Amino acid sequence: MLRLILRLRPTAGRPCPRALPGPAALGSRHGPGTGRLRRFHSGAASRAASCTGVHSVVTTNRMTLLRCPQLASSCQTQRFYSLPPHQKVELPALSPTMQTGTIARWEKKEGEKISEGELIAEVETDKATVGFEMMEECYLAKILVAEGTRDVTIGSVICITVDNPDFIPAFKDVTLDSLKAAGAAPSSAASTAPPPPPAAPGSSYPPHLKILLPALSPTMTMGTVQRWEKKVGEKLSEGDLLAEIETDKATIGFEVQEEGYLAKIMVAEGTRDVPLGMPLAIIVEKESDIAAFNDYAETGVAEVATPPPPAPAAVRRTHTPTAAVPTAAPVAAAPAAPRKGRVFASPLAKKLAAEKGIDLAQVSGSGPDGRVTRKDIESFVPPKAAPAPTLAATPAPPPPPPAAPAGTFTDIPISNIRRVIAQRLMQSKQTIPHYYLSVDVNMDQVLELRMELNAVSLWLGNIKLSVNDFIIKASALACIKVPEANSSWMDTVIRQNHVVDVSVAVSTANGLITPIVFNAHTKGLAAICSDVSALAARAREGKLQPHEFQGGTFTISNLGMFGIKNFSAIINPPQACILAIGGSEKRLVPADNEKGFDVASMMSVTLSCDHRVVDGAVGAQWLAEFRKFLEKPVTMLL
Repeated sequence: MLRLILRLRPTAGRPCPRALPGPAALGSRHGPGTGRLRRFHSGAASRAASCTGVHSVVTTNRMTLLRCPQLASSCQTQRFYSLPPHQKVELPALSPTMQTGTIARWEKKEGEKISEGELIAEVETDKATVGFEMMEECYLAKILVAEGTRDVTIGSVICITVDNPDFIPAFKDVTLDSLKAAGAAPSSAASTAPPPPPAAPGSSYPPHLKILLPALSPTMTMGTVQRWEKKVGEKLSEGDLLAEIETDKATIGFEVQEEGYLAKIMVAEGTRDVPLGMPLAIIVEKESDIAAFNDYAETGVAEVATPPPPAPAAVRRTHTPTAAVPTAAPVAAAPAAPRKGRVFASPLAKKLAAEKGIDLAQVSGSGPDGRVTRKDIESFVPPKAAPAPTLAATPAPPPPPPAAPAGTFTDIPISNIRRVIAQRLMQSKQTIPHYYLSVDVNMDQVLELRMELNAVSLWLGNIKLSVNDFIIKASALACIKVPEANSSWMDTVIRQNHVVDVSVAVSTANGLITPIVFNAHTKGLAAICSDVSALAARAREGKLQPHEFQGGTFTISNLGMFGIKNFSAIINPPQACILAIGGSEKRLVPADNEKGFDVASMMSVTLSCDHRVVDGAVGAQWLAEFRKFLEKPVTMLL
């Protein structure tokens, strides 16, 4: 099975402990169709939102959207009244169709320290066994779901972590039932809790729903809003496509799960590098509420502006000095005063501060009780001395570089897909010990059988088989014969896969993508032909779903149709092999006849292997089996 790593990224500031229910919690909706999107109401309940240290999950009919909402400001007022500060880790949706999961194994025991990036557990989903890591140092205080527990529903609390090991004994007798009881019973200390903060900006608006940018792939950190499928004021029905987002893998659309009206688009089309959790749009239930959001502006999040069109260099130089004078004064006018007494900070924040030479006393913390977090360190700007008030003291901007002659080149923006392709290919060549094996295959019998089957298929199903369909089938059967080639390097183990999912390289306008023919070893030629045709069409249209191109156990790249005789392909990790297919050409081959030779259609193929997994002799055995199936294609039917 495929094993993925899902990194649990904390919310802004720090993973927030879940507060006991109070008035602010009454305005939130957590229905199965809403996916825990934040809903804001007017009145005393200024903001109701779910605060958790793991990703919230939105499941649509087309994909799984993971989101990490930035809620640090609302988390600062929450308190625990019976237990020390802690974080509840919930089970997220790890595949588009996942509804429940099985805790396959806990990598940590209660009381053990969890360092940044360490794996804490493995969860078996309906698609794969997925491991996930913690992004900040903490301690595992309590495991609430034991190993082997099946059918754990999404959103269930599976463990509790704390920042201080002294807090661990307080959770010795905590169970899921006691947590539910604590959440249902009002706390006596809640009556003595400090008064709620003043209503946040936006609380006077009508009830609305914020759509945040979710993680549409395991490695996605930001995205580009390619296109809005709906306009402001239009009605949204359940399942309607709202927008298309370009991720690091593909361009993916996502749908709305509730009926309503699009009241505000907060990120314009074409905006690049939008971070996860950024509000994209606002949906309201009543059409009459749309006008209230005409001038709505989001507070507390970083602004992501659409890149402006390039302006002449002279215009930019004209505005630079005048813009620097008014902005320098406010920064120096209110320098951050060093805090006195003990400074509370997360372990990761202390580490980053030490590396950057930042005094924690000068940093204003945004976490609970003013705790300094990683985000505070990364966004910290040291106070500067006030510049002289005269304009003459402002240094002149450096002269611009000489402009290149017009029309000599074109700068093409790098898409997220192209950037990830470049990173993965470079990582593959730098970290995987490639070696290459080549062989020539006689394709005469394949071409004859293909012609016969295509003639028959016109009467049966109008399916036109290609040579590539035979190659996919032969590769899958060769992987069954030599399972070492159908393996993956997993750092600590070599995983030998029992099914053959063949990734087929498809060239698109945005770059190379590899849709997967699942269980290719069990499918017939007609089924493989249908799958490849449908997947290739959706790939070129940018409509592939994440599960259709993420994974695979073996890859095929075919450039024969372009007249390429042979080439060497780069391995797609964590796979161990990739087969490069060249074109067929007529050659003279020795034969037992009167002439002593014959003319045959020969095809050159090159197998790229990961030497950590596949030895040279094993790679040669795989090519021998592959050639047998193609030179006697009838054996593929046995």
